[in-house]
Amino acid sequence: MENTKEKMVKLIEDQPEDSSYDEILRELAFNNMVERGLRDSDNNRIISNKEMGRRIQTWSK
Repeated sequence: MENTKEKMVKLIEDQPEDSSYDEILRELAFNNMVERGLRDSDNNRIISNKEMGRRIQTWSK
């Protein structure tokens, strides 16, 4: 199993050679969000689309 540093290095190496610093940071952040979401899903920390819609509705009030 890869450790965090190894995963980050692989992700950076997979980027195009002309990637900017900001593009690489965005890719690292995106990957982190996806992994966190998958862990939440695996641990059943989820809500329904209906509940999410209800929460979003309250933001505009």
